[in-house]
Amino acid sequence: MTDAHTTRTIVGIIGNMISFGLFCAPIPTMVKIWKMKSVSEFKPDPYVATVLNCMMWTFYGLPFVQPDSLLVITINGTGLFMELVYVTIFFIFATSPIRRKITIAMMIEVIFMAVVIFCTLYFLPTTKQRSMLIGILCIVFNVIMYASPLTVMKLVIKTKSVPLFLSLASLMNGIVWVIYACLKFDPYILIPNGLGSISGIVQLILYATYYKTTNWNGEDDDKEKGYSNAEIELGRA
Repeated sequence: MTDAHTTRTIVGIIGNMISFGLFCAPIPTMVKIWKMKSVSEFKPDPYVATVLNCMMWTFYGLPFVQPDSLLVITINGTGLFMELVYVTIFFIFATSPIRRKITIAMMIEVIFMAVVIFCTLYFLPTTKQRSMLIGILCIVFNVIMYASPLTVMKLVIKTKSVPLFLSLASLMNGIVWVIYACLKFDPYILIPNGLGSISGIVQLILYATYYKTTNWNGEDDDKEKGYSNAEIELGRA
């Protein structure tokens, strides 16, 4: 039992490291926005959506919801902080309509999260019931957020150019968290990361297909914006 727990902890730490790398992927985009003093054509949607995703997974990992999930809290708590920084940067340099959109979206997310927390703690007395509700919600939001990887795939097919390292990191991230979920069976972590692994495999198949046409010397602006808006990968549980 101890060995299984230790193995799960080690796998979870590796998962934290890979996921942290994925959370860092938008940093070049943020640096560019900061230097330009403008968001240009970059969109805040993936970052705003990931804020809610990280809040849900952080809540899921709390001991009174899903015991023995500290590593779920550490990576999603870290991710939540980073995504809030990204959203703040967007807010600072965005136009008034985009600021209004961000403000409304964030208010809705906070209210929704408050309602979920209240209902979970007030109406569901056991951790099994709580983890089921929050786990299902996490899966739903993860599936919805798979629009980001699908955007990458669409862009790859259109441009015949592949973001190899992003795709490889996404695949590794999914596989590691699948292993983590299997060591102490957790279907709510297993399902979204299983889907994430499949998404990563498909992207690598596209890489193999378009390898010869991939531009390794740098992408044009449209490709960069497309990849940047799809950098937030799923299943960071």
